[in-house]
Amino acid sequence: MRNHTLVIALLGLCLSSFALANSTAHDIHAAANLFLQQFATEQAAAGYEVSYESAKPDPRLSLAECNGALDVNFSGDPWKSGQPSMLIECSGERPWRMYLSATVDIRGQALVASRPLARGERLRADMVSLQTVVVNASRRGTIAKAQSIIGMEVRRPINSGSLITPDLLAAPDAVERGDHVMITASSGSFTVSSRGKALANAAIGEQVLVENLQSSRTIKGRVTAPGQVLIPM
Repeated sequence: MRNHTLVIALLGLCLSSFALANSTAHDIHAAANLFLQQFATEQAAAGYEVSYESAKPDPRLSLAECNGALDVNFSGDPWKSGQPSMLIECSGERPWRMYLSATVDIRGQALVASRPLARGERLRADMVSLQTVVVNASRRGTIAKAQSIIGMEVRRPINSGSLITPDLLAAPDAVERGDHVMITASSGSFTVSSRGKALANAAIGEQVLVENLQSSRTIKGRVTAPGQVLIPM
């Protein structure tokens, strides 16, 4: 009789633990879905459509019951991966943390090539078009505004219909080797300008060696505009 009572007691304890595990797994899944829903709502306000699915925790999972709200955040960048992980944390009296996978598709407008583009071509507005794509399917990023790439140079061939990504483009050279440039030396409100000659190619923002045509000195400056080189003093 005593053994029978002990078996019943142990069975009751196991059922109680399993019920708690089920409850904990359910809470984790619910918190993950709420987080993903909030993310989708935020991106919808910015013009993106997000579809998502959270993995379900193993119902046998046994974690301490959390007496506070569960904190959920992406542990990977959802804009660079369609399967980011989520970090779920309990900061209650018995804290714990775990990771849960998710599938996230972010759809939005991005530029694609309207025709085949050759290496070295300078982009015009009629060379690209906007299409709805899965933005986070490209780890290399996307571009949504045609104005931001007009005049950029194609670094390698791009097929018609292919996504335009930042790594495929380069800023064109604002000065080329042998060009005559205006050298400006500036310090506060004091500015001195002189004529010079570029000794290499460079884009805006890059540094370039120039020869001062008056002093024949070679100095390094930063290209600020086509034919313009700034020398810090």
